[in-house]
Parts: sequence; C-alpha cells; structure tokens
Amino acid sequence: MVLAVDAVSAAFVVASVRGRTDGPPERPGAWLLTTARRKAIDNIRRRRRFEDRLPQLVDDHLERTPGALGDDQLALIAGCAHPALDSEAQVALTLRYVCGLTTEQIARSFMVPVETMKKRLTRAKQKISAAGVPFQVPAPERLPERLATVCGVIYAVFNEGYASAAGPDLVRGSLCDEAIWLSELLCGLAPDDAEVHGLAGLVLLTDSRRAARTDADGLPVLLEDQDRATWNHDKIERGLAHLEQASGLAGSGPYQLLGEIAGVHARAHSIADTPWERIVELYDALIALHDAPVLRLNQAAAVAGARGDAAGLALIDGLGDQLGDYRYFHSSRAALLARLGRSEEAVEAYTRAIELTDNDAERRWMVNRRLALLEVHTNPTTQRL
Repeated sequence: MVLAVDAVSAAFVVASVRGRTDGPPERPGAWLLTTARRKAIDNIRRRRRFEDRLPQLVDDHLERTPGALGDDQLALIAGCAHPALDSEAQVALTLRYVCGLTTEQIARSFMVPVETMKKRLTRAKQKISAAGVPFQVPAPERLPERLATVCGVIYAVFNEGYASAAGPDLVRGSLCDEAIWLSELLCGLAPDDAEVHGLAGLVLLTDSRRAARTDADGLPVLLEDQDRATWNHDKIERGLAHLEQASGLAGSGPYQLLGEIAGVHARAHSIADTPWERIVELYDALIALHDAPVLRLNQAAAVAGARGDAAGLALIDGLGDQLGDYRYFHSSRAALLARLGRSEEAVEAYTRAIELTDNDAERRWMVNRRLALLEVHTNPTTQRL
C-alpha cells in the first residue's frame, strides 16, 4: 500500500513538471497509471539492490569484531541506541531503519500523529549528523547502558506482531518470532540482567496464546473465550524459566512485572480460576515504577475481573482525557458497558473504536459486536451478550 502511494505521488510530481513544458497528456489517467507503475518498479529494484548490498555495508562500516554481540541485527539495534539521543528517538529510529516498521506503525505504537513522528525522526537524524554520532556496534562493556533501549525496541517489534496496528491480519507471526529470538539472544549477552530475562519471559508467555488468539476467519478471540488447550506449553515453560531466573537477580523493572502478569494468566486454568487481585497488585507495582495511561487501562480490566465490571468501568472512564484517541480505550469501555446491559452506550463506544481502528480483522470483529448489540437494543427479547 505504501509503495503504491509513493509511486502515485511520484507520478504526480513528474506530471506537474512536464505539464509546464509539454502540456497535459492526451489521456491523463492512463499516463498517470503507466508512470506510477514505472516508478513502483524502479522503487522495487532499488530496494532489492539495497537489500543485496546491506550485509556488505554492515561489514564495511560497522567494523564489527566477529562474535562480539552474536547477531548482526541485534548489534545494529544496540548501535542505534546511542546515548546522544533520548530514549524515545532511539527506539523510533531503530524501529524505522533497522526493524523496517513504517512511520505509520511507529506513530501508532507511540500514540502520536504520523506527522509528529515524521518530525521526530527527522530531528533525530539531524542530531546524529550534527553531533557526528558514529554508527558502529558498541563494545560489549558499553552494552549495559543501552539495554533499556534495546529491550524497548524488541518489545515494540513484538507488540506490532502480536497486535498489528494496520493491515488485514491481527497477528504477524514473523515479527513475534523475531522478537522472541532476539530477546533470548539478548539473555545470552546479558545473563545477569533481570529486565532482559523479564522481557524474554513476557514475550514467550504472551505469544504462547497465539494459536488461540484468532478464530478460523482471522478475527480476535478474547482471553476469556480462548481454548487454553491450544496454548503453546513449551513457550510457557521457557517463559516461566526466564521469570524464575529474573527473580533471583537484583532489581525489579517493568518487563519483569509485565512478565509476572503474563505468568499469572499462563498458570490459570480458566478465567474464573484467574487470581485477579494478584494482577491488580502487580499493576500497582508497575505503575509505581512507570505510570502510563495504557497501563492504567490494563489495570482497569484486572479490576473488573477482581471487583466487578462497574468498578473497572469507573477507572476506564477516568482515562478519557488521556486516551480519547486510543482504540482499545473505547473497545474496552464498550465491552464493560455491554456486560452491564448499557447497550446503547456500548454501541457508541464501539462506533468510536471502529473509527480509530486501521486493522481490518479488529474492525470486522468490532463491527460484529456492534451489530449484535444493536439487535439487543432494538429487540429486547434477544439474549444479551
């Protein structure tokens, strides 16, 4: 889609230049289509040449000691995490130029407008150029100061794979697999870091539910409706082992706490068996370390499980000013409103969530939920969701 948009834009640029000298073409539509197709082909050829030459460029310019960090991509991520940049710019730059995420995907990850993210990326590149920041792999002894950013990048890649912000599919398994592989590779490079093991445990335990996360049509399946027999028990065991190792190391950080929350879900045999109060406590500890509206939204879901839907909804409603443009704020609110029998309000919340959703699978699922609620609202004899 991005390639097509870029090609059409380039065709219009050519048309604006040639039109001043040659005048408009005899068949403007056909001319634009042909020109855009040629531009797309040129872009594809340039991209292939770049991909073919990238390994040699890495060898030539990173001056990497063989085996110093173990994996080229992980080394590149660590190299981009230069302390001259703030942590947000480090993560955004690495996601864009090392992991290949689009500016639109990164903007959604940071919950900012696309234009805002474009400006941030531009400023970061300008700072690198002005400061003469060397693009090279850090020495192993310098890796600890960059671990937080490397973990942030790996987790952002995993999140984009597990809940893709845009496109036809909810889950992009290749990104999940890559994030898991990198996280466990990082454990080998920093075996005494609790947060690194916490991250590995988190992504493994979360991804263990992948097979149950979507139905035969690719639509989302909520946690309470998932067939836990299909969860990947090998990943659960590996994830819990990483958490066990993290618990024996000094310090407790966000990834370890998030991993513990995922571990609680992995150990529970059903939604009814889930110790929701324990999850609320873990979110309390997490928010004390790093307060963020999205974390409070997730905590509200746990509060709903522990203390009832009305209690969870009250917490979610208090986040409206901060998360008004976040699709999961509205879909989470809609689900609780529906369970409380407030169908008309739930329909409105799903409508707003649909407007904010660029993922086709999520949008179709929300549309189905909204239609079911409309049937309940118009026909009171219909069984409620």
